[in-house]
Amino acid sequence: MTFDIPPAAEPHLEVPAVSLPAAAPAADPSPSGATGPAVPSLRDAQEGATNAASWVEQNWSTWLAIGLRVLVILVIAAVLRVVVRRAITRLIARMGRTDGPGGGSALGGLLVNAERRRQRSQAIASVLRSVASFVILGTAGLMVLATFQIDLAPLLASAGVAGVAIGFGARNLVTDFLSGVFMILEDQYGVGDTIDAGVATGEVVEVGLRVTKLRGPNGAIWYIRNGEVKRIANLSQGWATANVDVTLKGDEDLDVVQDTLDDVAGRMGREEPWNELLWGPVEVLGLDSVLLDSMVVRVSAKTMPGKDTTVERELRWRIKRAFDAADIRIVGGATAPAEEDDAPDPAASVAPPSALANPRSPQTRAAEPLTPPDRPQSH
Repeated sequence: MTFDIPPAAEPHLEVPAVSLPAAAPAADPSPSGATGPAVPSLRDAQEGATNAASWVEQNWSTWLAIGLRVLVILVIAAVLRVVVRRAITRLIARMGRTDGPGGGSALGGLLVNAERRRQRSQAIASVLRSVASFVILGTAGLMVLATFQIDLAPLLASAGVAGVAIGFGARNLVTDFLSGVFMILEDQYGVGDTIDAGVATGEVVEVGLRVTKLRGPNGAIWYIRNGEVKRIANLSQGWATANVDVTLKGDEDLDVVQDTLDDVAGRMGREEPWNELLWGPVEVLGLDSVLLDSMVVRVSAKTMPGKDTTVERELRWRIKRAFDAADIRIVGGATAPAEEDDAPDPAASVAPPSALANPRSPQTRAAEPLTPPDRPQSH
């Protein structure tokens, strides 16, 4: 009888698990025993370089495409800006040459101011170039942001809301700016012109897109906002008219007056510098008004812009001297004062006699105070 004896079981020992740190700090050989920063090994450096190289290899095409796209946008914007600015400059210069010499008439040739036309052309060209540069560069900036896959919808919405808020808050500023642009484009006035802007009158010192500076007759500088100007009277464009009214007595000989004024006008038109300031002959327009004992004769002349006051003063001077030589009397006002031969009556201002001046009149007795009752009345 045979018995199978199983083999003896092998002894099994279980070792408890011990958690160890990922990287044990290197032993510090220094006697102080302080631990320093971990020094990466050569293998870690090789792994980091490998990862960086793989990341660059995976994304270099994307970055290259973005860079090329941005470069193309900037180059196109720069070229377009230069082309547009040159086109604006040539267009304004051609318009200036077209509007140039005289407009087809002799008087128009006198009215054309080359320096004024040049200043206006430069101002218009500067405004147009600034607007074109803003539009082109702004569009290029938005395209560059879109190239970097930046969502422009929130940005544009915020800009729209901010623009509306700024527009409501600074509507006066926007009005002044737009008014200044149209003033320059329409050539309403320029530097050196004498204008009447309603709130002030004087010579234009500086024309800006927001404020116009005037120098008044007393030397004061006026700053006028362009949006507040409702009307403008330019006293320096075209020509001016010098009008002189002479008041004479009603019994003067009109033929003698006419001959005297014609002689004054003819001599003034031939002498310097009045022959340059006068753009037409001095005309005697005739009787402007006829009153009971006086009459008004008007003399008019077309002058250079801004010289009407000077011509009027010279005309008055010459007319007064000529009338004195011809024994023609000039009265001081629109109506000659009436001559009174009779002296005024000195008694006209004396008041009539009063009834109270007589002590025995009933009015005087009625005004006497009453006698007290305890005192006997005297008879």
